[in-house]
Amino acid sequence: MNILIVEDHKDLATEVMDYLRKSGYVCKWVGNCEAAMEEISVSNFDAVLLDLGLPDGSGFDVLKYIRKIKSNSAVIILTARGELDDRINGLELGADDYLTKPFALTELGARLYAIIRRMNGFTVNELDVHGFSLQMQDYKVSYNSIPIKLTKKEFDIFRYLILNKNRVITRLQLTEHIWGDILEVNSDSNFIDVHVRNLRKKLDLHTSLDWFETVRNVGYRINL
Repeated sequence: MNILIVEDHKDLATEVMDYLRKSGYVCKWVGNCEAAMEEISVSNFDAVLLDLGLPDGSGFDVLKYIRKIKSNSAVIILTARGELDDRINGLELGADDYLTKPFALTELGARLYAIIRRMNGFTVNELDVHGFSLQMQDYKVSYNSIPIKLTKKEFDIFRYLILNKNRVITRLQLTEHIWGDILEVNSDSNFIDVHVRNLRKKLDLHTSLDWFETVRNVGYRINL
């Protein structure tokens, strides 16, 4: 999952990034409103962690911009401003959650994961998909209780396609959400197809994959 951190305190941003990366997230950090809006205009983030007190404006302006362009990104406000009016304003503008500094990284991780899971229509940590069981946070996959060894990227691809069940996910979307900044990779290369092909080979050892669809010249879809 691809996360944008909007925070002007570098030490805090680094601490949050290190924690989330260890949890399997792809993270990008910016330190002001202008940079945040620029990133949001060119990339699709699963979630934005948004400070309110930024050097060139208010995080509320970034939140308004996110909702104005109809971005589906989840937004968690992270701020030292814990007044009730600020919390109400943030939620009314479309924030999904609000954490007051200082906060525990474990709580941030739990809230972030719960929001993303809920946005994609899932309420449990373990998913059963055509006989496969995915333990979402533990990076474990099994078929009828038989463990399947996937690489982290293979698991991320499988999880992301399942979270977006019944939707065609393009190669560009996979690049952006699994690898991060689309400008830093060659989206015309076949490295995504290689990862998907390896994933399918491992899954195909256990059952037919007629539900794992390749949409020619576009991307992939898992039908549930």
